[in-house]
Amino acid sequence: MFTPKIPPPDTAPAAGMSLVPPLTGLVHPPACTCHQAPPAPAPVPAAPPTGPAVQFTPGSLLVAAAGGTAVVLVVGTVLVSMLLATAITAASVAICAVVLRSLLNRPNNR
Repeated sequence: MFTPKIPPPDTAPAAGMSLVPPLTGLVHPPACTCHQAPPAPAPVPAAPPTGPAVQFTPGSLLVAAAGGTAVVLVVGTVLVSMLLATAITAASVAICAVVLRSLLNRPNNR
């Protein structure tokens, strides 16, 4: 029962034969492009114009200051509300802990 089953000699493959037929007609692309011609050099960019890149007018400065103030106020409001939510959650968890401790200790006092 535990002995290996050896096929009869007429169905066993020959010693030099493979059970998998060879693949033919497959053409694979090269794995790398290191043997090809080097790419053409990139063109040299023109020199940037000299002078101020951004020119502020009094109106644009006012708009930038108002926009910056609005961003600071919005971000501050969001951060304060997150801090308040964390504080309220911590206080409620602390109250729950005190109540549970008093409920668990009460049967021992009776």
